[in-house]
Amino acid sequence: MPASPSTARAINDRLALRLLQQDGPLTATQLKTLTGLSRPTVADLVERLQSAGLIKVVGETGAERRGPNARLYGIVADRAHLAGLDVRTDSVAVVVADLLGATLAEATLPIGSDTAADDAVEQAVALLERTARAAGTAPLHSVGIGAPGLIDPVTGELRDTTGLPAWHRRLVRALQQRLPATVLVENETNLAAVAEHRIGAARDHDTFVLLWLGHGVGAAVMLDGRLRRGASGGAGEIGFLPVPGTVGTPSAVNCDGGFHSLVGSAPLVELANAHGITAPAGGQEPGGAVAVRAALAREGDSEAFLDTLADRLALGVAAVASVLDPGCVLLSGEVGHAGGDALAARVEERLAKLSPLRTEVRAGLLGGTAVLRGAVLTAREAAQDALFTPVA
Repeated sequence: MPASPSTARAINDRLALRLLQQDGPLTATQLKTLTGLSRPTVADLVERLQSAGLIKVVGETGAERRGPNARLYGIVADRAHLAGLDVRTDSVAVVVADLLGATLAEATLPIGSDTAADDAVEQAVALLERTARAAGTAPLHSVGIGAPGLIDPVTGELRDTTGLPAWHRRLVRALQQRLPATVLVENETNLAAVAEHRIGAARDHDTFVLLWLGHGVGAAVMLDGRLRRGASGGAGEIGFLPVPGTVGTPSAVNCDGGFHSLVGSAPLVELANAHGITAPAGGQEPGGAVAVRAALAREGDSEAFLDTLADRLALGVAAVASVLDPGCVLLSGEVGHAGGDALAARVEERLAKLSPLRTEVRAGLLGGTAVLRGAVLTAREAAQDALFTPVA
């Protein structure tokens, strides 16, 4: 059946809004070309969206041109703000952005291991509130939170996970209770995959696996453009993967003896020190990332260190490839970013000897910022869906 006039208008308005969100600002002529709609139809939808306060004139094209055809239309990005949080075991980072994702304010707060859970929650909430005030007077509409651990696929809540600070769960609940905003929580590695897919190294792949290499190790599975979280939210808990080369095997409550024991930051620091490469065991930045950068700068027995690291990574990647056949694996996180294309090439070379499945290995482009970028993108989508609903 042909769409009713009101349905057709809603479809056209949604298409125009999506183009303005992704590619704007645009002129009416550009909207006509991109949508395939007639000039009168585009003129009507532009007037409708302006009247609804969804778009506005933001400039003109060309240095000499004037008049209606030169007007550039853009999303009203300051109708509300959104925020992204990267919640680590020892810190919280916050970014507040407008509805197009442009950063307006940002801040980071270290939280010591001896901080009481209630105090940690209050400090984190206060950090978000201060950063939001610094960004301007627009209200927060949506908040995306990236945290380590499992997200319950039914409730969408952060599950109580052994080994992670108790304040993580309390923070999510506190924000949901105190803020008039939509609060969304997602596993940090999954958010990194979202960011790399939209604006990073996997823009040309709808199917890939992201391997997060930071203080710990995790994975995110993107199949056909959709995150796959698993029945219990645990898809990608690759740190528990039993692999050769470790002492013992992991348990249900401890990943010692799993893949984490080979490529987590602490074992990488030990490996680096054994090869004459100086790397710190503690600190905000994972020591493994420091070690990889030093090795690429030819400190110590760098070739042997990088070869061993590539061998270790290839074990986990081969296991992933044999089950999922993703065709592409990203080395992300601080360690993956530090290794860059050089480390990715070494891993791909070794993987080709372990697996018959052709798998490209790439370095992530966003490094340690990927989680925050993914959190902001998630909040942005929630806000746009709610605030930029076409007029009926």
